[in-house]
Amino acid sequence: MVGLGGAMSADRLIIFDTTLRDGEQAPGFSMRVDEKLRMARQLAALGVDLIEAGFPIASEADAQSVRTIATHVQGPVIAALARCNRADIERAAWALEPAERRRIHVFIATSDLHLERKLRMSRAHCLKIAMEAVRFARTFTDDVQFSAEDATRSDPDFLWHVVEAVIQSGAKTINLPDTVGYSTPDEIQSFFSNLIRRVPSSDQVVWSAHCHDDLGLAVANTLAALTGGARQVECTVNGIGERAGNASLEEVVMATRIRHDRLPFTSGINTSEIFAASQLLTTLTGEAVQANKAIVGRNAFAHEAGIHQDGMLKDRRTYEIMRPEDVGVTRTTLVLGKHSGRHAVQKRCEELGIALERHELDGVYRAVIALADREKVVSDDDLIKIAAAARTAPEAPASVFPPVTDFAVTPAEKGYGHGV
Repeated sequence: MVGLGGAMSADRLIIFDTTLRDGEQAPGFSMRVDEKLRMARQLAALGVDLIEAGFPIASEADAQSVRTIATHVQGPVIAALARCNRADIERAAWALEPAERRRIHVFIATSDLHLERKLRMSRAHCLKIAMEAVRFARTFTDDVQFSAEDATRSDPDFLWHVVEAVIQSGAKTINLPDTVGYSTPDEIQSFFSNLIRRVPSSDQVVWSAHCHDDLGLAVANTLAALTGGARQVECTVNGIGERAGNASLEEVVMATRIRHDRLPFTSGINTSEIFAASQLLTTLTGEAVQANKAIVGRNAFAHEAGIHQDGMLKDRRTYEIMRPEDVGVTRTTLVLGKHSGRHAVQKRCEELGIALERHELDGVYRAVIALADREKVVSDDDLIKIAAAARTAPEAPASVFPPVTDFAVTPAEKGYGHGV
């Protein structure tokens, strides 16, 4: 495979990060120039291959953001988006001028729905404009990417003609977006494999997938596109983006790392920087990540259920398929709540330097469960106070505090729900 200016192994993924362009377009996620520069530097530390820094024609601030990043960020290729017209391309070229390595990313819709209802344009005119735009962009840089907006809802016969024409016009990367998140994984896989097989010059370019999450399938569709022949992944940190968002960078990368047996691909991502990138993005935008978000959510490495906590204390592999430190998270968290087990309470007390006798632990455990029923989560301060009270109380008769087992600790845990 040829990409980013040289030969690459066939299993090497090109990570095209569009957090600062598609991600920032989402309501509530806009950033100032200085904030975008901070995020771009973190993306470079993360090891992304390309940073799509913005859409320069959209505003003066966007143009300045791209130019600032192009000036100060080394390592990744810096890309800018442009519609298939001269003004957009010229503005993108100006913004990218300081970059050591630059890419102009031109796009036009190819589905009949978009051509007829949005652009009021014929197929023939679309084809002509696409070819002219790629040729014009090539006068500024050899690295030109073409995107067929709404590709997955485009007529395949027309789409392959457009793709072949822009390759002949000088495009080096062909991106086929699932713009509205409409496709399913089996559909995406066959879509890419069939089109790559059909386009005569398919071996001259890198094929790229850009999937949206309207049906919650962006990551699954992206992985399916890889099996269909794509080798560039367009994604965002925390999966942010238009409407329901884009394919999540951290999920795609960790899926290929953890399930390398099924997804035999590699990337240049330094995974230990993933959590730092996620946290910086939330700091800059003020938009928190949902608690149960894979990889970077607050609960991704947190365990409350007693059965899970017991398994984790014995061997973390029982309930974790990756180590938190692999993605930059400090440690696994055993949350003390109403589903917690006795061993987890004892372990947290030990971590806080609290040594308890058996009868004291029984009392602390029951107090923790009682408080968690009211407050949901028991903090370290709560636990310290509970333990202090238990240690000053006289030892209770066995009839008051009967022995407590790890798995028959709450009515919920007497069933099987927490073992699944």
